[in-house]
Amino acid sequence: MRDKGHSRAVKKSLEYIEKNLTEGVSLREVSQHIIFSPQHFYRIFNAAVGSTVAGYIRRRRLAKAASELIYSDKRILDIALEYRFQSQEAFTRAFKKEYRLTPGQYRTYSRELIKGGNTMAKDKALQGWTVTGQNSDSYKVSVDQSEVHTGKASALLQSAHSAATGFVTLMQMFSAQAYLGKRLKLTAFVKAENIKDWAGLWMRVDGKGGEMLKFDNMQSRPIKGSRDWNQYQVVLDIPQEAHGIAFGILLSGAGKAWSDEYRFEVVDAKTPTTDESAEDGLPLEPVNLNFES
Repeated sequence: MRDKGHSRAVKKSLEYIEKNLTEGVSLREVSQHIIFSPQHFYRIFNAAVGSTVAGYIRRRRLAKAASELIYSDKRILDIALEYRFQSQEAFTRAFKKEYRLTPGQYRTYSRELIKGGNTMAKDKALQGWTVTGQNSDSYKVSVDQSEVHTGKASALLQSAHSAATGFVTLMQMFSAQAYLGKRLKLTAFVKAENIKDWAGLWMRVDGKGGEMLKFDNMQSRPIKGSRDWNQYQVVLDIPQEAHGIAFGILLSGAGKAWSDEYRFEVVDAKTPTTDESAEDGLPLEPVNLNFES
């Protein structure tokens, strides 16, 4: 389907951008990399990510620069030039517009906050979210300010040890009322590091009695190993009898998974759902009936 082709193109473009944040990457260069016309790619990227290519690159460069300000001792000018700003003044203007502070102020204030562990800020940032799972003692969930997609923080799920079993999930639930009879797309940016089993975004639609009506957890297209920041999606139809919608990210087994910038969007029938129907999962005929295959 065309939407799947567009989704693959956006993923490929995000991978290319991520590898070239300190290079002179442009809309034309990215569109050539994925073999799309600049005009067509501009439209599909904007629709998928909610930003122009130039705006997205700028925000990612600023986010990487913000992390460098806190966790490195590089000069502000050197950071500005590394992330393709023409001068320290241009970098300061762009940074202040995004973070409401000059780079120098951001470095000073952030280091003072992080010095004490920033425990209160982490608890506050996770308000509204619930941590649950199986063998959840084998995992840690926190807010990470050193590895972000944009802004100042991301959510980090990580195993407490290399032999972690079970899974952990960071989740929310809200009313389905505003989305009854509609097709809903959840997107988020995820980064993975050394995931041995798998990770994925998930969304579940429940009826009033708690029965599951729709569900997808990306297990058929899992996030494994190590991957840089990229956008992933789950798309479900919300039945008229739906009562609640739950969503989040899960990590199964050892590794780390960061997530950032969750977004919901009502889409039309041209965007395929990502859940598997019962019919899709059925083989055409019985197999291996004598256990000798």
